[in-house]
Amino acid sequence: MSNVYKDLKELEAKGEYIKIGLIGAGQMGTDIVSQVAQMNGVKVPVVADIDIERAKKAYQLAGISTEDIIMSDDTAEINNYIKEDKNVVTSNGFAVPEVESIDVIIDATGVPDVGARIGLETINNKKHIVMMNVEADVVVGPILKKMADNAGVVYTGAAGDEPGAIMEIYNFAKSLGYKVVAAGKGKNNPLDRKANPERVAERAKQKGTAPHMMACFMDGTKSMLEMAAVSNATGLVPDVSGMHGPKTTIEDLPKVYSLEEDGGILQNEGIVDFALGNVAPGVFVIVTTDNERIKFSMNYSKMGEGPNYLLYRPYHLASLETPLSAVRAVLYNEATIAPIGDIVTEVTTIAKKDLKAGEEIDGIGGFAVYGSVDKAEVAREKNLLPLGLSEGATLKEDVKQGEKLTLDMVDLNKDSVIYELWKLQKRVFN
Repeated sequence: MSNVYKDLKELEAKGEYIKIGLIGAGQMGTDIVSQVAQMNGVKVPVVADIDIERAKKAYQLAGISTEDIIMSDDTAEINNYIKEDKNVVTSNGFAVPEVESIDVIIDATGVPDVGARIGLETINNKKHIVMMNVEADVVVGPILKKMADNAGVVYTGAAGDEPGAIMEIYNFAKSLGYKVVAAGKGKNNPLDRKANPERVAERAKQKGTAPHMMACFMDGTKSMLEMAAVSNATGLVPDVSGMHGPKTTIEDLPKVYSLEEDGGILQNEGIVDFALGNVAPGVFVIVTTDNERIKFSMNYSKMGEGPNYLLYRPYHLASLETPLSAVRAVLYNEATIAPIGDIVTEVTTIAKKDLKAGEEIDGIGGFAVYGSVDKAEVAREKNLLPLGLSEGATLKEDVKQGEKLTLDMVDLNKDSVIYELWKLQKRVFN
């Protein structure tokens, strides 16, 4: 069994380091720089952000002196500075995958088209990619994963995010032969479908996050994106459009996530969902078995009488765990979580308010739309608009609040990398 701590310590003892190129120095990226600073055998020698001062601050908060931080947008120059053990900030995130000394890229931008382009550039430069950008992953993750496989590099989601944390439990359960009834997460913020950057500004300030990110959390979009990523990596599907999202407790999860005829809410087993209540910030997998001896031992182990049992992790450390995905990609060629094939579940687009023809849709966590989930075959049958393609799209007709947008209702931004990858993905997997 691999021992990350031991292997990193041995790496540093030899004077060697895994070098991470970080793109995006927001809340998540800033955390990553500080976390890596206290780890053995790994460094973040270059941080990219359109706001250079924010990139510098990420280093400063990690305890790195201003004298050791250099600004450059030139790839060769950045590479030379890294060889001199300097820390480089750059406004050109797309240059980072070209830096020879970098082993692995972490995309922490959260912008679908930017993530698609970063993923493509990273794979083309034969480097591993840790895609914290679930917004891009649920749209074009399958084609990027296929490209990475062909290039001999790792495409992976991030440890610490709910999908990665769920995947750990899911793999544990499946390895032991349990049937997975449901997998899900606790939703951290109250659900408000009308949440927008203005409406949540005060809460965002209190939490120290950007208003559009807080809006994305509160309007439910982030939960939809995260559970779609789990679906695409496992084959589990939403039980109903938009998932159930029941208000419950940790103790009641095994009963709530059972079939309707057994007193639960499920029409089918093998599903993804999210829960409101004291479940957050944890993640869970509900399992079952037909073996009477195993049921006896589960009861003996204080797991309850069954037939459903809760495997629960009470925390996810988000970006603080992400460096482990970068390390595992480099040392062991392992992915934390990645699509198993074509899209299984699509994150579709719903009007947050009445929209008018000619209006341009703003980004995720904005004023115009929020995300929901549908099985991929349903989304294709109804020609529903993938959320990750919606930014910059122009409406061709009026749309009512709560209405699902279709591809026929909009003119897409066809100059984007994510659109080109999406078209290629459809051709490859169809």
